[in-house]
Amino acid sequence: MSTDKNRATAAAILPLVGGPDNITSVAHCMTRLRIGLRDRSLVQDEALKALPAVLGVVDDETYQIVLGPGAVARVTPEFEALVAKARTAAPKPVTAAELAAQGAALKEAQKQRNATPVKLFLRRVANIFVPLIPALIGCGIIAGLNGLLTNLGWAPGIVPALAAIASGFMSLIAVFVGYNTAKEFGGTPVLGGAVAAIIVFPGVAKIDAFGEHLSPGQGGVLGALAAALLAVQVEKGCRRWVPEALDVLVTPTLTVLVSGLVTLFGLMFLAGEVSTAIGTFANWLLATGGAFAGLVLGGLFLPLVMLGLHQALIPLHTTLIEQSGYTVLLPILAMAGAGQVGAAIAVYCRLPRNGSLRTTIKSALPAGFLGVGEPLIYGVSLPLGRPFVTACVGGAAGGAFVGLFNQLGVGFGSTAIGPSGWALFPLLDGKAGMGATVAVYAGGLAVGYLAGFTATWFFGFTRQMLTDLNTDPEPAPPTPEASKEPALT
Repeated sequence: MSTDKNRATAAAILPLVGGPDNITSVAHCMTRLRIGLRDRSLVQDEALKALPAVLGVVDDETYQIVLGPGAVARVTPEFEALVAKARTAAPKPVTAAELAAQGAALKEAQKQRNATPVKLFLRRVANIFVPLIPALIGCGIIAGLNGLLTNLGWAPGIVPALAAIASGFMSLIAVFVGYNTAKEFGGTPVLGGAVAAIIVFPGVAKIDAFGEHLSPGQGGVLGALAAALLAVQVEKGCRRWVPEALDVLVTPTLTVLVSGLVTLFGLMFLAGEVSTAIGTFANWLLATGGAFAGLVLGGLFLPLVMLGLHQALIPLHTTLIEQSGYTVLLPILAMAGAGQVGAAIAVYCRLPRNGSLRTTIKSALPAGFLGVGEPLIYGVSLPLGRPFVTACVGGAAGGAFVGLFNQLGVGFGSTAIGPSGWALFPLLDGKAGMGATVAVYAGGLAVGYLAGFTATWFFGFTRQMLTDLNTDPEPAPPTPEASKEPALT
């Protein structure tokens, strides 16, 4: 039955994005179905938003349909299957000229609006790490369970097995990062993985670089990212001058050799220094200016989520997890979701007669409490404008609370990335003990909820907004004034 529901959702989405011939690529992240389009004008945005399974849409470099965690992983393969089936049943050749005619204007407009070099690079970095999130979550939760069993002294026979399961992926994450980096930047994925594998090879301990022995894993994911990027450039250079008859032998050999030597005698050391500096700076920042740092980080995170750039923080989180076992940044950033929830509840209370908007809030709040913010962002606060700002105020207050306790010595973080809100509780870890860690995080959520609610209640609406939005969903007929629809219903 569940499969039928997912297939029905995919079938409903496909014609609203222009049909199979308008699709150039299909992928998904934690919550969004990401579709490459030939012609953006064929997409029916309002009809898509009206589908019960669709929580929101984002028009970015790819067209992103927010379906929520779990659902997106099930709908995406059904969507891909429908696209493939339709193309097989009714193939329509598309020439390069036709493609150019359909998409050139849209692509140029998008480039001018969004494709700054920094934003493009950040999106590509996010594309490298997003496919790794499910494994990071699974291994992080298992690591948390293992830590709990260890502290309680339960099931000592299973603890080593859980440790192996939780640590195996993290010990080889550099290889996956290298593979995805080469794939994203146009190289041969396995060559990127091969070069990145050098970083975690135990034998590097016998090699001296910059006057000291290397350590397996030195440089971590940042070193793997840099090594694979170098491998892509070497490979592309080889493709240009190596004769075709020798390409299959010479290109991969030179790619691995040149990139490997540079990695061993340069990148591992440099990336290791950068990784250490990131960890040191993050800990120093929260230890000395925790409240202010938390305020800034918690307040600015919702705009990053809105732009889809929050995924670019994954390398930083992963680096911190590699170094200390948890990322101290994620619990603070999670406060942005608490501010969003508080703001949404205030909107619900301030607009008692807007049935449509209240229904949207009721359906999106459970996901919001679990840290999935897109439904509330795109369905409630962002369209209203002011409540989005007051939601950021709530996030800033919650972030300042958590940051303050970091400054007071109750430092903690998350053993994995991905979950947020209440879903982050099983992943919390810190040096102050689980009781204090859970209490501070829960207190931060409470502060975020309360500040987001209060700021939205008092400052989230103008008088005119309340007049326009707080309307009876079933008005008495037909005067011109009464027949005007609310702005967001």
